[in-house]
Amino acid sequence: MKAFRKITLTLFVLCTVHTVSAQYGNGYGNNGYGNDAGYGNNRMNQTSQMDQESQHESEKAIPVEVTVAKIMDEMTPEINLDELQQIAISNVLKESLNNQGRILKQSSNQEDQLENFKILAETTDRKILEFLNKDQKEKYLIFKEESKNPKKSKSKKKQK
Repeated sequence: MKAFRKITLTLFVLCTVHTVSAQYGNGYGNNGYGNDAGYGNNRMNQTSQMDQESQHESEKAIPVEVTVAKIMDEMTPEINLDELQQIAISNVLKESLNNQGRILKQSSNQEDQLENFKILAETTDRKILEFLNKDQKEKYLIFKEESKNPKKSKSKKKQK
């Protein structure tokens, strides 16, 4: 009776080890590299999923031209820009947005980044103001303030 239990227990352990081994890519027909199914293939699937996620993140990045176009669509009627001003200001905005991306990618601390953003904003405003006449400059400053506080400006427009 004891011999029967030992043989049964040994067969059970061998079958269990074989099953576990096959689940982790060491079964028949895959040369032990996990090419068939199980753990090895799962690892490759996870890697490809991470690659796809990083591709989706990069696809989600909004192009600079789209952002500039939206800003110009809002700014042009507010400030009454002519075509030459639109082109010049859109080029300034593209340059500014590209510089913002570079600042974000720098490995500097947050205080330095904030300081660089302030300097960039001042430089951008100065360049834009160079293309505007006196009336447009006043309208631009109002537009800029309203864009900082969009909720207040929308409620004022609704009241009018």
